Amino acid sequence: MKFFINAGNRGHMRGLAEEFNESTNSIRKELNNLSEAGYLEKEAQQNRVSYRANVKHPLFGSLQDIVRKYLGLDRIVETVLSRMGEVEQVVVTGDYAEGRDSGTVEVTIVGPALNAEYLEQLAPKIEGVIGRKVVFTLSETNIQEGLTLYER
Repeated sequence: MKFFINAGNRGHMRGLAEEFNESTNSIRKELNNLSEAGYLEKEAQQNRVSYRANVKHPLFGSLQDIVRKYLGLDRIVETVLSRMGEVEQVVVTGDYAEGRDSGTVEVTIVGPALNAEYLEQLAPKIEGVIGRKVVFTLSETNIQEGLTLYER
């Protein structure tokens, strides 16, 4: 999930081992398997090897869609766009943008005169559907960091 939710995410073996609380040996095996299959690209950086998703792999788009659907991000966007007003951007920030399944999805919605009352009602409904806590934030200025799910 780390690499396929956001193509900009990178990781190295020790950092991933710490992040996922796994042994470096098990992380090494998985990184090697994914690299040999062509899903990940390796890049040597100083004393370590950095990994990232191979966006040129023919299955990259499908894998990214599967991860986003698994997390329920597609449902969040559909629901927000249908009733929020003039939405200009929907961005996931925090742990999920970095590929960590922490249980809380942080979503920033950008646009003028958005319906904040609707969001208060929407969060618990979406939480029930996707099985994760959802925290919405409204903004009038575009967000540069995070995982952009929608942009007008």
